[in-house]
Amino acid sequence: MKIVKIIAVAFAAGLASGSAALADGYKDCTKLDKASWKTTADAEAKAKAAGYEVRQTKIEGSCYEVYGVKGGKLFELFYSPEDLALKHTKAK
Repeated sequence: MKIVKIIAVAFAAGLASGSAALADGYKDCTKLDKASWKTTADAEAKAKAAGYEVRQTKIEGSCYEVYGVKGGKLFELFYSPEDLALKHTKAK
């Protein structure tokens, strides 16, 4: 019986830590099909126009996640691939 409790507690702790990891980024930017999205290069250009030095770009859920440096600080910028609207900014 004790082993079952230990396993249940370990499982719950694993779920809690996994949920925290998933909550790290912003993932819901558009419902449009990917065929309708603007390009990642367009998202990078938008970040550069806002004064960021772009380091990396990836797709996070239905968002473009652009990593950029501005004023010596690293930021994550989440753009809607639909219209390149900035949905969320997170300082790292």
